[in-house]
Amino acid sequence: MTLRTLIVDDEALARSRMRTLLRDCTSPAADVVAEASQGAEAQRHLAALALDLVLLDVHMPGVDGIEVARALRSRPDAPAVVFVTAHASHAVTAFDLDAVDYLTKPVRAERLQQALQKAERFLKERRALQAEAQVPETVLIQDRGRAERVPLSEVLYLKSEYKYLTVRTATRSHILDGSLNEFEERYPNRFLRVHRNALVARWAIRALEKYDDGEDAEGWALRLDAIPEPVAVSRRQLAAVREVLKETR
Repeated sequence: MTLRTLIVDDEALARSRMRTLLRDCTSPAADVVAEASQGAEAQRHLAALALDLVLLDVHMPGVDGIEVARALRSRPDAPAVVFVTAHASHAVTAFDLDAVDYLTKPVRAERLQQALQKAERFLKERRALQAEAQVPETVLIQDRGRAERVPLSEVLYLKSEYKYLTVRTATRSHILDGSLNEFEERYPNRFLRVHRNALVARWAIRALEKYDDGEDAEGWALRLDAIPEPVAVSRRQLAAVREVLKETR
């Protein structure tokens, strides 16, 4: 991996020395694609270029390195930041801003190579997490020798019946060999327990209604988006359901 790098330092001699040191770094290597002598100039490069790494001085006239790093925190594609400064007093602040390393001048080649390795690890781990997040979570349904992955985002409710779960989407009901408790523990922000035998997707809840169970007793049921059948709510779970309804209004 070759790190596309921006050097930011208000001293031309310091930038030149950093270029020289980077030429000897090989694992990973660094390709200096731009330099900046001020924070504002650095911000322009950061907006215009695809970068992997910023070697960032702290003390500069105008916008300083701390401000530059702070502005980068909101960007999911932000380059790794390594602070390079003559002062060690800002180390805590630097790491609070998610810097991957903090180098003090004069920078040694060996120490710079270590910082590049940290930046490479940071970038690889972040890209792996982003790639994983883009893969939708699914439920694997196996039926009569056929396997099908149903996206969790399509599941409206899960209901325990006998030894199996009914997995309901807007278009179909599937049978799954599994446990409601497993889904409740793994996806607490996605599903809500509404009955000892049922979980519903929080996003799909439309209304809470009373009904007559035919034995001179009243009960409660949820109406969900996209399907006609209601899902019974137990008295024990009624307060939790009402709280979710308040949050979604």
